[in-house]
Amino acid sequence: MAALIRHGFNSLKSSSTFLAVNTTSLRYDITRFKTKKRPKEKTSRLEDEKMSLSCKGFLRYQKEYNPPEDVCDRINKICKTQQISTVDETKIEDPLQRFNLFLACEEELQHPITNAVLCYIETIGDLKNYYKTPVGNVTPLDAMRSMDLPKNLHINYEYVRFHPDTDTLFNGQTAFPKSSNLVTGLKYKKKYPGHYQDNPFLDNMLKV
Repeated sequence: MAALIRHGFNSLKSSSTFLAVNTTSLRYDITRFKTKKRPKEKTSRLEDEKMSLSCKGFLRYQKEYNPPEDVCDRINKICKTQQISTVDETKIEDPLQRFNLFLACEEELQHPITNAVLCYIETIGDLKNYYKTPVGNVTPLDAMRSMDLPKNLHINYEYVRFHPDTDTLFNGQTAFPKSSNLVTGLKYKKKYPGHYQDNPFLDNMLKV
């Protein structure tokens, strides 16, 4: 009986030691795994917007902006007027100072700072880079008009969209009876009228 108790006590001590060793090694592995995580690379907001727009396929509507050649001189002039250093590393931290500076740049260059980029402009250099970046509102299809395309490539820019009121060759019947021709862009709603196609099988589906 005493030997059994002694054996059980020793096994309990060994199991406790085993658990302690395993717990310590597990904590060490977790700590080692955390140290191997790579720091997240800091990217500019403009690059993030470019990647987002490239995934969507079409540019959202925004006012076109072409930076003038003396954009940096104009910003330096505004900074001197408001008694701000023109060095690119100068921080813009005071809220009232930021408001007055950004408002003056918007009135001077006729180009506002969007809310998505507002928090990323921390220095005078960031402000200059923003106003040196051109903004275009041309879709990729329209941008091909000014490109040097291959000779064997032909693009029909004035494409035709189906509408039952204008395409009367088959009495307004479409080859895709379940597909509606919807124009979602604000720019092309006046140029290309859309229509909602009723499902011809809806009545049969409702008969249960």
